[in-house]
Amino acid sequence: MRYPKLLAAGLCLTASAVSAQTNVPGDPYAGDPVGIVADPCPAHSKPADGQGWQMWNLHMLTRDHGQLCRYRAQNAALTEPARVVFMGDSITDNWIGADPSLFTHGLVDRGISGQTTPQMLLRFRQDVIALRPKAVHIMAGTNDIAGNTGAATVETVQGNIETMAELAHAHGIKVILASIPPAAAFPWSPEKHPAPQILAFNRWLRGYATAHGYTYVDYHAALTTAEGGMKPGLASDGVHPTPAGYAVMRPLALAAVAKTLGGGR
Repeated sequence: MRYPKLLAAGLCLTASAVSAQTNVPGDPYAGDPVGIVADPCPAHSKPADGQGWQMWNLHMLTRDHGQLCRYRAQNAALTEPARVVFMGDSITDNWIGADPSLFTHGLVDRGISGQTTPQMLLRFRQDVIALRPKAVHIMAGTNDIAGNTGAATVETVQGNIETMAELAHAHGIKVILASIPPAAAFPWSPEKHPAPQILAFNRWLRGYATAHGYTYVDYHAALTTAEGGMKPGLASDGVHPTPAGYAVMRPLALAAVAKTLGGGR
């Protein structure tokens, strides 16, 4: 979930009449292609230290905000038709590692750690619509509440989810809306006290799903304590599920898929 904090000095963006694209002093990715090109996703080795990750993060925010490069090759390499695409943040991103057998028989994981709803919306066409699934499972909102990409009104965040659902519906893709899982605190954003906002957002999600005939899957109720945090043993840091947490979520996800598509898995 966490994006490294960036020093103000590192955010000095320069633009000139000669070079209109975003340039960051010291950017090791400055030679990457810009503009409309056939291959916008050059390969890079993973950063080896904190400064390297900081520059990668800044590069992502300025050059590939939606992180369309993350799944570009995997999307092209899919050989089995997608039945359900799981769109989300790190809670979805980590799910396949904790429970790989879930993502078989056309269930496809397309989570990206740290993402907020505007980033998911940017890649929704590539990572969902273009795969032509029968349904999409959208679990989003944790990082918007944490403020990973800045400030937004609740109406803006809800609108991003509405737009994803409307795009899916327009393309004949059924919609599963997942609750935001519980969290009493965010380790990477300690000033936040998210439990009340999560509860309120989930009430809206349930109502929106009901009003539009979408499936709502309530992971929050299965994972939460009375105080709105994760039950002991179900999360590694109070936010991200452990394998035991995903084991609680798995039957709920499969039930939602069966309800949405009919029949078995």
